[in-house]
Amino acid sequence: MPKNVFRTGLATIVAIGTLAPAAFAQRGTLKKEPVSQPLIRKIFTADPSAHVFKGRIFLYPSHDIESEVMENDNGDHFNMKDYHVFSMTDVEGKVKDHGVALSIKDIPWAGRQLWAPDAAFKNGTYYLYFPLKDKQDIFRIGVATSKKPQGPFKAEPTPIPGSYSIDPCVFRDANGDYYMYFGGIWGGQLQRWKNNRYDSTAGIPQPGDTAVLPRVAKLSSDMKTFAEPVHEVKILDEKGNLFMEDNKEKRFFEAAWVHYYNGKYYFSYSTGDSHNICYAMGDNPYGPFTYKGVILEPVEGWTNHHSIVFYDGQWYLFYHDVQISGKTHLRNVKVTPLFYNEDGTIKKQNAYKN
Repeated sequence: MPKNVFRTGLATIVAIGTLAPAAFAQRGTLKKEPVSQPLIRKIFTADPSAHVFKGRIFLYPSHDIESEVMENDNGDHFNMKDYHVFSMTDVEGKVKDHGVALSIKDIPWAGRQLWAPDAAFKNGTYYLYFPLKDKQDIFRIGVATSKKPQGPFKAEPTPIPGSYSIDPCVFRDANGDYYMYFGGIWGGQLQRWKNNRYDSTAGIPQPGDTAVLPRVAKLSSDMKTFAEPVHEVKILDEKGNLFMEDNKEKRFFEAAWVHYYNGKYYFSYSTGDSHNICYAMGDNPYGPFTYKGVILEPVEGWTNHHSIVFYDGQWYLFYHDVQISGKTHLRNVKVTPLFYNEDGTIKKQNAYKN
């Protein structure tokens, strides 16, 4: 168990003053009326990446399972082993489960923990990007391919060279270039990477440190390699300064997502231990991005992870909470409409009714 965690009675308390996952599940302190209902009930799903392919919304979420692993700060209890792909033609209609799209047993370099994936399409091929710990227990990002958006997908024999950490998001720019954004601190190991070099001794950022930044790299034409070295993505406050680690309400933690709207690039992300989905805006896919506000206030559970997609004349925000199970590692995917203000900023959404 990490040194900053101790167990007391019915809950796990994190010494920095925030409730760890077990506290939400066992105490049930956040029982609120949700604005939307779970899309998928037969299995537990989270971290939904939504894309429109062939006139349908396809969802590429994590698949939560009960693996009997003790909860801790590094997320070992999120011990996912495969991916299912889902699709729908109506966000209020039936969701189709296309079955297992990729299993950890079919990935040659696999160690453990298939976390939040993303997908992309180019020249007749669908690409599934996924974080996975290798046999040295270091998170890398892999890629698998299929001729169908639902898979099944066949994984490449090795991870993407130069890739690391978690939560890949692949964004297609208007000129046809593809960029991968990624990274997550704590269990996602991003804090261990300095100048794209791994340091197993690097600790969790402390108050007074500059916040760890997400990463980006343009993809090569084959969609299986990086076309350039990995860059940091700068997220700035309204004065043009980088955030400090202790600004937990605004700084990056994980779950990068990028979309384009009315001439602006929107970089949205989770603050992790403070549970906001925030966003920043910029003029370039590399950034810098200037912080604008909160898209989604905290949900029930320990994590908050989203995607944003335009479909049939409406923008939608996909996310998850723990309405069904009440357990932070057994989540359920949801969706709600997303709206913009006249100046291009995004209207804040609460997952629960006031």
